[in-house]
Amino acid sequence: MIITAGQVKELREITGAGMMECKKALEEAQGNIEAAIELMRKKGQAKAAKKSGRITAEGSVIIAVSPDHKMAAMVEVNCETDFVGREAEFGAFVKEAAEAALKGKVNSVETLSSQTLSDGLTVEEKRQALIIKVGENVQVRRVVTIAAKDHVGFYVHGSRIGVVVDMKCHETEFTKSIAMHIAASKPEVVKPEEVSKEAIAKEKEIFIAQAAESGKPREIIEKMVGGRIKKYLAEVSLYGQPYVKDPNKTVEQALKEQGAVVNSFMRFEVGEGIEKRVDNFAEEVLAQARGG
Repeated sequence: MIITAGQVKELREITGAGMMECKKALEEAQGNIEAAIELMRKKGQAKAAKKSGRITAEGSVIIAVSPDHKMAAMVEVNCETDFVGREAEFGAFVKEAAEAALKGKVNSVETLSSQTLSDGLTVEEKRQALIIKVGENVQVRRVVTIAAKDHVGFYVHGSRIGVVVDMKCHETEFTKSIAMHIAASKPEVVKPEEVSKEAIAKEKEIFIAQAAESGKPREIIEKMVGGRIKKYLAEVSLYGQPYVKDPNKTVEQALKEQGAVVNSFMRFEVGEGIEKRVDNFAEEVLAQARGG
């Protein structure tokens, strides 16, 4: 059976696969486009599975927000290289995933994977197809949907860092400024009193051990440790940090001036906590030369 260039072109546009792969699939399917797609999906899933063990520490964070700013969904999708992370197809997939998360009020990767997109494919099926197209492992790492108590503010820094903040505030630009502060300063909690007792105890233990090295009297050491704990609580809490737009005041002071309150926030940074593999190519070549 003769497979036309038009058929190959149509299949390529649907699957995003290479010309020879499309032609071969059409030949196996006797020119039937739907059957060829099914064949390629089966083969594509096998290819994607081979890539599933590769480290994915690059990628993108995208936020989708409801028109009334009462709800927002934030998604992190990872890939292997920043080159693929900048690809239009990759960006489009992350955007679709975030919109699906918002629509379904999704808070788990498993649930997001089963959400159906506008083209009828699920997020998981679209992910598998993207792996075939870009030739890299692609993983939806995490997703969160925030239903705001008051108003959603958000900020995305170059697709690498995303922040969603639930605030009581009448000034949209100030809400964005607080989100930008969170992106830059990485607070762990909103207020100092929200830091866990376990975290404080751990820090106190470290500070005591450090202070003991000084040989100072116990009462002096206790004062030193008390001061260090106070400083630690300010550093890890949003309210205690110096406001990035005016370091002479704390975020808490800046909020009071605006009559604003932060209820909660979420911050995603691409690849945080993922151990990146560092290849030593000199050693690799040496091992090959030695037959290792």
